[in-house]
Amino acid sequence: MTITTAKRLETVEEYYFSTKLREVRALIAAGKPVINMAIGSPDLEPPAEVLEAMKDVIGDKGVHKYQSYQGVPELRKAIANFYTKYYNVQLNPETEILPLMGSKEGIMHISLAYLNPGDEVLVPDPGYPTYTSVTKLVGAHPVYYDLKPALNWEPDFTELEKRDLSRVKIMWVNYPHMPTGAAGNNQLFTKLVNFAKKHNILLVKDNPYSFILNESPASILAVPGAKEVALELNSLSKTFNMAGWRVGMVSGGSKMINAILKVKSNMDSGMFLGIQKGAIAALKMDKSWFNEINTIYNKRRDLIWEIATSLGCSFDKNAKGMFVWAKLPDGEDSIAYIDGLLKEHHIFIAPGDIFGANGKGYIRFSLCVTEVEIQQAMNRLKVSV
Repeated sequence: MTITTAKRLETVEEYYFSTKLREVRALIAAGKPVINMAIGSPDLEPPAEVLEAMKDVIGDKGVHKYQSYQGVPELRKAIANFYTKYYNVQLNPETEILPLMGSKEGIMHISLAYLNPGDEVLVPDPGYPTYTSVTKLVGAHPVYYDLKPALNWEPDFTELEKRDLSRVKIMWVNYPHMPTGAAGNNQLFTKLVNFAKKHNILLVKDNPYSFILNESPASILAVPGAKEVALELNSLSKTFNMAGWRVGMVSGGSKMINAILKVKSNMDSGMFLGIQKGAIAALKMDKSWFNEINTIYNKRRDLIWEIATSLGCSFDKNAKGMFVWAKLPDGEDSIAYIDGLLKEHHIFIAPGDIFGANGKGYIRFSLCVTEVEIQQAMNRLKVSV
């Protein structure tokens, strides 16, 4: 007897890094000293205040019980204050904020709340692969829109307006952009909001990189009228080195937040209170925290630029976020290229192809690697600094 899987699994593949990391682990188990320069998982520690906040509450009465699906009021208030302080955005903590167990889960929650089978979703190319996979898992269809260097990796609105958008329900955007590092700006965000209003599209901005090597963090919700059509996902993973804690949030108009809550309340039973207390402490950190981590990332980026240059790559020194997006010399196949680096030098770098057709010929370095490891990679590649 064979128990068959759901048809939806035929539309997606296992996440690239899930499969590739098995290969990497096998090499390490065989004694190969692999340097992982591909994954954006912060290796730095969270603020000490975050760890203390969790420790302080761990023995309190009731801390191990189920918690509210909406998070404790103190957490929502901390998120609202953070948005006011750093993005100049006013949010009602009671109705316009929903804490999440990571923003990746939020992509699924939003998709389940708004997409019906057959709906279409505008997905950036290149872009985060989860936008595509979740769209397919809920029975909707990804429709890719090009991001290209000629337009600074921003949408071509003239081209978009030529399309039949009648079935498009959601548009995913992500600035500072992953993987390219394009910053985005208020002019772009205003265009996006106006485009979404014109075509009755839910605009969702994914915003986890806004404080990494970026002097001008911005929220799309700062655009007048944005809450009518836009949601914003955000996360503590990159900003506060809390990727494993799984803390994020979605913000926007109250009707949209309520719709997402209907899904979320059927998907989990609330976030552990100790994690919420740690998140509150993180959100209260001042600018000195961002300066501290960006000093480290800046030094790492300088070294990775040296590696990219030695490999004959070109890249944008104005890019933001925790990656270096580098174009290989013409004619190089990025998947074959990174497989060669892994096999010959035991260095793992992400191929641009996994982010979409417009990622072909590019590779992506992560800054979540120590300076010592980057120097080791330089030595293996015989890079002279």
